[in-house]
Amino acid sequence: MSELRRYRRRPDQYVVAVPLHLETQGLTYRKWGAEQHGKPGDWLVDNDGDIYTVDADVFTATYRQVRRGAYVKSTPVWAEVAREAGSVATKEGRTHYNRGDYLVYNNEDGTDGYAMSAEKFESHYEPDD
Repeated sequence: MSELRRYRRRPDQYVVAVPLHLETQGLTYRKWGAEQHGKPGDWLVDNDGDIYTVDADVFTATYRQVRRGAYVKSTPVWAEVAREAGSVATKEGRTHYNRGDYLVYNNEDGTDGYAMSAEKFESHYEPDD
């Protein structure tokens, strides 16, 4: 892989989200080429039409509310371009990616990762040097 670089979410790129505060065992869904699991208390996120769950602790630590139901990622991420196809374990399951997609990490040490297409990543994030 290439060297990790620091990025910030563009301030106009917000998500719509609600917490799963329901009496449920959670939910299971198929996305990113694998089975994903949302737990009670996790957040159901609509990221410009891309719907998925985010771990409750991760969401609380990395997003801030800008208005009711709208949130912006307020912490930086570290990312690199994938040199080959593969998959990465996430808190919700596993995400498969293609060569040229971005591997994105919430932590500078390369933990709490996920993957995004280059087109989506570059439209939502900018370098934070």
